Amino acid sequence: MNGIVLKYEEKNINTDLIIPARFLNKSDFDHLAEHCMEDLDPNFHKRKQDLNASILVGGANFGSGSSREQAPISLKAAGIKCIIAPYFARIFFRNSINIGLPIIEFVDISQFSTGDQIEISLVKGFIRNITTDKEFSIKKMPPFLREIISADGLINYARSKIIEI
Repeated sequence: MNGIVLKYEEKNINTDLIIPARFLNKSDFDHLAEHCMEDLDPNFHKRKQDLNASILVGGANFGSGSSREQAPISLKAAGIKCIIAPYFARIFFRNSINIGLPIIEFVDISQFSTGDQIEISLVKGFIRNITTDKEFSIKKMPPFLREIISADGLINYARSKIIEI
């Protein structure tokens, strides 16, 4: 996967900053996307659109707070196709995988800046910063997690396994 980086270095970007609770009155994905990151960065959508960014790089403990699955849903609905951070809150990690949003734990986020073009291989285990011409090893994602992501989420993955039977 390839994309342009939009970076937020803050630690502990929690689910309430990703999608504020006041916007959880509707479950419509477009509604969630519209208000995604609103309290952290009111210019999130403009910055993302101006850069054509699709990869979010965040600080440590990304997705902490409540277990609301709307947080990764709002990011994915807003056009984010991968998140990179030093580490994630465990429930956010699982919720992201369950909706088919790849997330990558990578400690040295200083290697990426907003606007960098990067290439990621979950199979081969690397991130290449095309802008700086640097490549970094990452832990290869286990095949079953890649299958869930490829199926666009756990529900679609489970459906495909039921159909196989």
